[in-house]
Amino acid sequence: MADDTPRRPLQQAVALAYQEGAPAPKVVAKGRGLVAEQIIGVAREAGVFIHESKELVSLLMDVDLDQQIPPTLYRTIAELLAWLYHIESAQKMGLPLPDVPDTSLPLTEI
Repeated sequence: MADDTPRRPLQQAVALAYQEGAPAPKVVAKGRGLVAEQIIGVAREAGVFIHESKELVSLLMDVDLDQQIPPTLYRTIAELLAWLYHIESAQKMGLPLPDVPDTSLPLTEI
């Protein structure tokens, strides 16, 4: 018997980590479907902010685990890290959260 229920596309997730002094952040986890849901769940439980950008995740999925992000993504990732820093600062001071950076610009123009 065929199931005519529309299926949602598999969710994807990528986790990055940056260690002070390292040249660039590394991909420390990535996956699709249940693995993506687990990555997102662990991030939420840890209080890590989650940014959704299908184009960026798609590009990061091509990076091998434990490898640094490519130079073409430095600016985009730097803007997201700066945004996260501002969020943490705003929370500590009880200020409104900053707007999400615009990642809709084509990443190839960065």
